[in-house]
Amino acid sequence: MFERKASAPAVSGEVALLSGVQGALKSEVSVKAARGLSHFGEHAAGWFAAGLVGAAVDRRRRKDWLTAAAGVVGAHAASIAVKRVVRRPRPDDPSVEVLVGTPSKLSFPSSHATSTTAAAVLYSGMTGRNLVPLLVPPMLASRLVLGVHYPTDVLAGAALGATVGGLLRRKLSRR
Repeated sequence: MFERKASAPAVSGEVALLSGVQGALKSEVSVKAARGLSHFGEHAAGWFAAGLVGAAVDRRRRKDWLTAAAGVVGAHAASIAVKRVVRRPRPDDPSVEVLVGTPSKLSFPSSHATSTTAAAVLYSGMTGRNLVPLLVPPMLASRLVLGVHYPTDVLAGAALGATVGGLLRRKLSRR
């Protein structure tokens, strides 16, 4: 009957899920917000800057804020290292629309998810407020809305960021 071309990727469950999420959440407003989050989170720059602001405002705990900000950058670096080992390509399927440029063609894990989760965990410890539910879900959803990551990419990134952030947060709380 129908013969699949060798060059056409098989539509996996993840592609179908990604396409479904993108179809359900994509709107002019959500894409604009997702692009804003994408630019803010690029190379963890926005989260690093937030840590520097914390250090400037909270002089008493400046060293801890700087350590937390460095931890966010460290989590981002860890995600880049994993990407280079795993080498999973970004989504490339006709059912998924890519709505933002990316600095690399590698997908797993999501560095945005990693640095955002690390920042949320670390900065929660610094502020005394749980920032995870406020910051992490929108960033993870944004990567799917923009079509640049598979669902497992963002989940793995969040797990990596939570691990790095959690380990460093424990160390900071012992001071």
